[in-house]
Amino acid sequence: MKRLEEEIKNKVIEASRKLSPDVYEKLKKAYEREDGEEGRIVLKAILDNIGIASKTGLPLCQDTGMFWVLVSYASSSPYSLNELLDTVKSALEKAAEEGYFRKSIVSEPVFDRLNTKSNLPAVINIELIEGDVSTVDVLLKGFGSENCSAVRMLNPTAGKEGVVSAVLEMVKAAGGKPCPPMFLGIGIGGSLDRAALLSKKALIAKREHDDERYDELEEEILEKVNTLGIGAGGLGGKNTALEVNIEYEGTHIAGLPVALSVSCWADRKAHIEVRSQLWKED
Repeated sequence: MKRLEEEIKNKVIEASRKLSPDVYEKLKKAYEREDGEEGRIVLKAILDNIGIASKTGLPLCQDTGMFWVLVSYASSSPYSLNELLDTVKSALEKAAEEGYFRKSIVSEPVFDRLNTKSNLPAVINIELIEGDVSTVDVLLKGFGSENCSAVRMLNPTAGKEGVVSAVLEMVKAAGGKPCPPMFLGIGIGGSLDRAALLSKKALIAKREHDDERYDELEEEILEKVNTLGIGAGGLGGKNTALEVNIEYEGTHIAGLPVALSVSCWADRKAHIEVRSQLWKED
């Protein structure tokens, strides 16, 4: 399990220092198309910061975030779920220490708020999948953007227009607080808690929808969000959001839950495939 622990640790540290190529390209293209002076200054500073973090090995942002984890546990895995969870937790703790993560987690939320000094506990979600290859997805979730996430419980007759309107209202309320340009994960359906989980899953990776109307809905929301004029750093311009991803599922006839999870420009995530050979000792 040491090899797997090392794999998870290294990928999480790398995620704190380097953005994935697709995210970097979106930021670069945003800078190229931005015609507002303030927006260009912000986007240039972001691109410069990415370069500095890559060269120095320091985190991209002082808020290294809270660990949000989705463990997709394969039904034919040659190891136990408890073994995998223990390895994930150990790897995250070591990543926080060795990667110079800011100690940002408190053990109790209301009264004493004592720092755990380990960046644990993480928020860990578990789902079962077919096959023998499990996966671990980790979001380094900064709370400037997390504090701007929200849920709306819409009237079931609200339809597409209601969903678009709700997302636009939530983004307008966020304004410049989540360090735009943003990445938006939208969960639609289920219940309040399920919609919120779907919105986080939407941030992990863009998926192809069986129903192309949801692809069209993503494009419409992105276009309309970018007409709000919030812009990079909240200083105005064309680039309020860089990507919109939707996850959806069935819901009750009396409801239409819509959840929005917001990620700042530092869309930091790690994906690990847990294959049996990673458990073998060197």
